[in-house]
Amino acid sequence: MQERCSVIDLALTLWKSVAMPPSTGLRARMRAELTAEIKDEARRQLAVEGAPGLSLRSVTRTLGMSSSAIYRYFPSRDDLLTALIVDAYDAVGAAAEEADSGCPSGDHGGRWWSIGRAVRRWALDNPHEYALVYGSPVPGYRAPEDTVGPASRVTLVLSRLVDDAARSGTLAVDPPGGALPALDDVARDALRTLVDVAFPNVRPDVAVRALAAWTQLFGMISFELFGHFHNVIDDVDPVFDRALLETGRLVGFPPPRAAASPDRDELAHGAAPDGEDEIWYLV
Repeated sequence: MQERCSVIDLALTLWKSVAMPPSTGLRARMRAELTAEIKDEARRQLAVEGAPGLSLRSVTRTLGMSSSAIYRYFPSRDDLLTALIVDAYDAVGAAAEEADSGCPSGDHGGRWWSIGRAVRRWALDNPHEYALVYGSPVPGYRAPEDTVGPASRVTLVLSRLVDDAARSGTLAVDPPGGALPALDDVARDALRTLVDVAFPNVRPDVAVRALAAWTQLFGMISFELFGHFHNVIDDVDPVFDRALLETGRLVGFPPPRAAASPDRDELAHGAAPDGEDEIWYLV
């Protein structure tokens, strides 16, 4: 059966037939719009089928494209997955950067608190994109180097924050509750790259505390999204906010100067889609 000619196929034909140089704004705009439409449909399918179930054929069928048209944009499923992963990393990175920039630069505890809440807010609003980049690896997919820069954005926010606090002298270098035994040479060697790249102005043991706080942030978000708090913690909001204060103290940040009460209505709207059972977790 001859495939149905879609609006997208017609647009592709017109795009190819326009006698304009490749740099023409119209041509680039049409390509950007079609690329965005493909990625939007892929995200919808991601929410239903999960990353392992994503296929180019299914995307083209839903959009009414010919099976060959999509390969001009994404040569393989992995290329489409990479585009979605890069977009997700960029989005959560932008959310963290915006939260950080909205705080007074000298309020290091407040910056940490705001960054953590912004990352959680993004995750609640985009649970399937969060699962794509922070959940189980996609079978058979190997992330290319293109993902490294976007993936680093959110981590660099913490790195800059720790560096700023250390340079200003507000970062407590001794852990709460007293000093622990010094790191041995094996541990120092294992931490060398982390310290050199992300935390060059702090001691290795402080870098460990920052790493622990950072992973706990994402661990709590993952527990919430994957349903591990169900029937255990009824209201995650105040517990999460307290955890941010505790982990901030662990790193060595002072308390936030003015930690406003969370906007419960804003946070709650990500808890469960309207009209659906409360157990909606990513399982």
